[in-house]
Amino acid sequence: MASTTSATTAAAAAAAATKPRGSSSALCPRVAAGSRRRSGVVRCDAVGVEAQAQAVAKAAGVAALEQFKISADRYMKERSTIAVIGLSVHTAPVEMREKLAVAEELWPRAIQELTSLNHIEEAAVLSTCNRMEIYVVALSWNRGIREVVDWMSKKSGIPASELREHLFILRSSDATRHLFEVSAGLDSLVLGEGQILAQVKQVVRSGQNSGGLGKNIDRMFKDAITAGKRVRCETNISSGAVSVSSAAVELALMKLPKSEALSARMLLIGAGKMGKLVIKHLIAKGCKKVVVVNRSVERVDAIRGEMKDIEIVYRPLSEMYEAAAEADVMFTSTASETPLFTKEHAEALPPVSDTMGGVRLFVDISVPRNVSACVSDVGAARVYNVDDLKEVVEANKEDRLRKAMEAQTIITEELKRFEAWRDSLETVPTIKKLRSYADRIRASELEKCLQKVGEDALTKKMRRAIEELSTGIVNKLLHGPLQHLRCDGSDSQTLDETLENMHALNRMFSLDTEKAIIEQKIKAKVEKTQN
Repeated sequence: MASTTSATTAAAAAAAATKPRGSSSALCPRVAAGSRRRSGVVRCDAVGVEAQAQAVAKAAGVAALEQFKISADRYMKERSTIAVIGLSVHTAPVEMREKLAVAEELWPRAIQELTSLNHIEEAAVLSTCNRMEIYVVALSWNRGIREVVDWMSKKSGIPASELREHLFILRSSDATRHLFEVSAGLDSLVLGEGQILAQVKQVVRSGQNSGGLGKNIDRMFKDAITAGKRVRCETNISSGAVSVSSAAVELALMKLPKSEALSARMLLIGAGKMGKLVIKHLIAKGCKKVVVVNRSVERVDAIRGEMKDIEIVYRPLSEMYEAAAEADVMFTSTASETPLFTKEHAEALPPVSDTMGGVRLFVDISVPRNVSACVSDVGAARVYNVDDLKEVVEANKEDRLRKAMEAQTIITEELKRFEAWRDSLETVPTIKKLRSYADRIRASELEKCLQKVGEDALTKKMRRAIEELSTGIVNKLLHGPLQHLRCDGSDSQTLDETLENMHALNRMFSLDTEKAIIEQKIKAKVEKTQN
C-alpha cells in the first residue's frame, strides 16, 4: 500500500477541489460588509458548512479508495475476509452493551451505514440483551476492522480505545464457528437457551425484507440456523435448559422469603416475547396472578388466551407507576431507549411489607436497561439486570458443558460445509473470464474471416451459419475445462481438484482473475461513494 502521506495528500487535494472559490479555511469565514450580521456577531451558514463538510468527507473517501485501487496488487492474495467484531455478556458490562444496542427496526439502516464504509462489502447486525455483534465481509482486514470499530465508537459515544478493551474480533473460520456456536446456544449466558436461534433467524428475515444481506453473510447465517437446529435435535443440550426469562423468574424467587415467594405481587412491564416467557415460567413455579402493563391490550389478551393457569390483569402504560406501587416484584422487558424507573420514581413508591423482606425487587431483562442503576441507591429497592443472572446459571453449568462437547462435532461438520461452499465460489470468476477470453478471440477471428471473404459474397443465411459454427467450436472446446471448474463444494477431494484446475487455467491463459476481482470490487465502492 502506498504511504499514508500520499493518501492524505490525495484526500486533501480532492477536498480542495470541492471547496468554493475564494472561501476561507476558517470554520466560520468572515463576510463582507452588508452580509448577515446581528449585534456585531457573524452568523455561520450552518447548512452550507454541513454540506461542505459532507463534500470534503466524500472526496476524502473517494481519494482513499483510489489510493487503495492503485496498490491493489498487494491485496490480490487476500481473499475478502469474513469477520465478527462485537462484545457480549462475557466481555462487557451491560452499561456498555446498552450504548451499542441497535433496535431490530434499525438493523437495515445499520447495515446500510456499514456497507457504505470504504472496505466493507457485506454486513449484518446481531443485537440482543446479551450481545452486540457485527458480521462483515471486508475488502481489507485491517482497514475494514478499523472502520467498523470507528463506526461503533461514533454510534455509542464510547472512545475507540475504551471499546477495544471489551471487543472480541474473529476472522475467517473462527468468525463463522463463533456464529454457529451462538446459534446453537453454546455462547449464551444460559447455555443451550433457545431464544438466540429465533434472533439469528430474525437477522435473515430482516435482511431479506430490506435486501441488505450479501451473498456470503446470508449463506453463513442460514447455515448457522441449520447448525443451531441440528444441535438441538441431535443432542440433549436443550433438555431442562433455561432462558433469560426463566433465569429472571428463578432469581426473583431466590431473593424473596421462601415462605412468601408465591404470594408476592408480581408485575410485568412489556408483553413481548421475553415478557411472555416470564409469564410462562411464573406459571411453572406455581404463581397464580400477574399484572401486565403494556401499550396495547391486544397482545395481553392473546397471552391470556394461551395461558389459562394464571390470572392476567391488564393495566395500560399510563397506569404503570400506580401498578408499580402495588407490586412486590417487577419484571421489565420493553424496547424503551430511556429508563422507565429512576431513583425519584422508586423513592415515590410506598414501602413493601416486612413479610416480603421490606424491599421491592426490580428485575430488568432489557437492553438498554428499563431501570436506572441509581434505583439501587434507594434503601427499599433491589435492582437486578441480565448480568446478575449468572448466579442462577452457574447451578446448571457443569452438566451443560458436557452437552456442549457433543454439539461441537455438529458445529465442525456445518463449518466444513460452509467453507467448501465458499471455496467453490472462487471458480466462478475464472469461468466468466475464460468464457469472455474465448468469445473475444472468436469474434476477432470471425471478423477477419468475413473481411477476407467479403460482405457481398455471403447471404444472411451463410453469415449466420458461419457465426454458429464459430460459436459451436468454442463451446465444444470450452466444455471440458468448464466442467472441471464446476463444483458444489460437497466433496472435499473434488473441490481440491477443481481449485487446482482453476489455478492452472489462470496461469495458462493469463486470466489474472484475482486482480480483476479486487479491482472490480474497489471500482464498485468508488462509484457508490461518488453517487
